[in-house]
Amino acid sequence: MEKMKNTNRCRAFTIVDVAALQIGGGVLRICWETNDPGGEAIIYHGRSPDAIDRRTPLAVSDDGCVDIDWLDPRARHYFEVVSGKSRMIVAERRLHLDGAVNFRDLGGYGARDGRRVRWGRVFRSDGLGKLSERDLALLREMNVRRVVDFRTDSEIANSPDRLPVDDTAYIHLPVTHGKYDFGEAVKRLREGDTDWLNPDFMVDGYIGNIESFAPAWERVVFELLDPEGGPLVFHCTGGKDRTGTCAALILLVVGVPEEAVIDDHQLSNIYIAELLPDLYRLMSGQGIDPDCVFPYLTAPRDCIEAVIEHIKTRYGSAAGYFLERTDLTEEDMERLRDILLET
Repeated sequence: MEKMKNTNRCRAFTIVDVAALQIGGGVLRICWETNDPGGEAIIYHGRSPDAIDRRTPLAVSDDGCVDIDWLDPRARHYFEVVSGKSRMIVAERRLHLDGAVNFRDLGGYGARDGRRVRWGRVFRSDGLGKLSERDLALLREMNVRRVVDFRTDSEIANSPDRLPVDDTAYIHLPVTHGKYDFGEAVKRLREGDTDWLNPDFMVDGYIGNIESFAPAWERVVFELLDPEGGPLVFHCTGGKDRTGTCAALILLVVGVPEEAVIDDHQLSNIYIAELLPDLYRLMSGQGIDPDCVFPYLTAPRDCIEAVIEHIKTRYGSAAGYFLERTDLTEEDMERLRDILLET
């Protein structure tokens, strides 16, 4: 652990941003930015955002970063960085699970009103069918009690979700991305039918998600409006397209800037990259040209950009979309912001 520096008091700077990321070898690096270079900060630690231990600082530093090398890298950790009266909670965005590579927290993103999305409240993921017992124990510790599954029946039949506890609220909201669901798409590719996989396929699929499945996104928002239900995770198979659409709508509604929403979408390309070599070998072994299906296996930036532009052009905003296409009200939108954003 970073050696704690001797100091009588923490100079009062305003924290602008914080980040936490594993840098290898089990080391977690926490970095912060203040409104004055060299701003000193105190770092506290807890196993949930609501259980930060402020009795004993983890570190005190004015270096802008500290490295922590003694925490279990496969557990969930939250940190509070404090400078004077300014404080900000941070966690590593991605959860390092055995059975899911794209499970991540939507917390920490800044909204236009100066607030930030709360950590530990809403998660997005790829499929949960291969979660290990260790994964399930971690989700239980995090009190994840609601799972929203956007996969179709055929996808679920191939890999049903493993849920943290028997009474986990499992909400099935099937969304078909594009003309075919994932299972049908793979079948057609095996048969050599690739004509449908044209440059417009992915963009059309994303916009189709917006126009054809408003009730699914509405249900997720209604779930989030019930904070007593506990943390929620929504997912599909890859956690990038259908899940990416839902994440974008939620983040936009609470006021997260478009560029941050796009960046969140693009993280899928980092997290699923480790799977691509195996997927390419699998495709090649079945006579499918991997280069032909590359867009289907990634999260193209032009798709999320097209969705955002479509929402603005057609509805004015994500809130306008929900107001026109669902039963959600302005009051619901404001309550969602109050629930998901830190005070």
